[in-house]
Amino acid sequence: MAANISRIIQISAIIICLAALSLAGCARKKAPPAPGEPGRARGKPYTVWGQTYHPYVDSHGFEQKGLASWYGPKFHGRRTANGERYDMEGMTAAHKLLPFNTYVEVTNQKNGKKTVVRINDRGPFVDGRVIDLSKGAARKLGVIGPGVAPVHLRAVGYSQPTGAKPLVATKPKLGPFTVQVGAFAQESNAWRLAALLRTEYEPVNVLRYDRGDMILYRVRVGKTDSLEAAKKIQARLRAAGEKQAFTVAW
Repeated sequence: MAANISRIIQISAIIICLAALSLAGCARKKAPPAPGEPGRARGKPYTVWGQTYHPYVDSHGFEQKGLASWYGPKFHGRRTANGERYDMEGMTAAHKLLPFNTYVEVTNQKNGKKTVVRINDRGPFVDGRVIDLSKGAARKLGVIGPGVAPVHLRAVGYSQPTGAKPLVATKPKLGPFTVQVGAFAQESNAWRLAALLRTEYEPVNVLRYDRGDMILYRVRVGKTDSLEAAKKIQARLRAAGEKQAFTVAW
């Protein structure tokens, strides 16, 4: 009788161990890949909060609808996912799957406002949201107040990183474009920089911008319908020491 009881205890222990191993195996399983467009080539995956995402290697013909949100002062100056410093007043955005440096036309479906942003970050990692706008882009689209808005996204171009091979040969359909070199709270500093730039570039503009909490004076170089031409101006400025110069939609 004692032998039978001992055997029953041993069998029960084995069953419990097998169940525990099975549960441990389930716990190690990765979250399923993020949904995307069937047939679109994917790049190196990354994982956030247990969810694995596979970014696209090109943006040709990409369109999407969903909710847009925005992020601002809390993240200003921090590194974005592609290594840049986040400028909340720049025309940039975060997207979970689009290649970095993709230019996207964003249309607010509530008010019809449109703007073009460049993807330089990842997110938003919230169900239903498809893009996280910079504060500057959100302001142009009228998203600041409500916080979120239904939008339509359409890829319109791609900016090739220095030293990299082009991922897709699409041309932007919107413009004009310009290159922002600096933004100053002190107007005299903006005009001082503009005077220096005018010895080498034309045109150079100082644009007054009301951010809501303060007035900024933006120094911008060039104005062209060609994104490629604007990127050449950007490259020239950076080579001359203006490392923060970046291309924006006018």
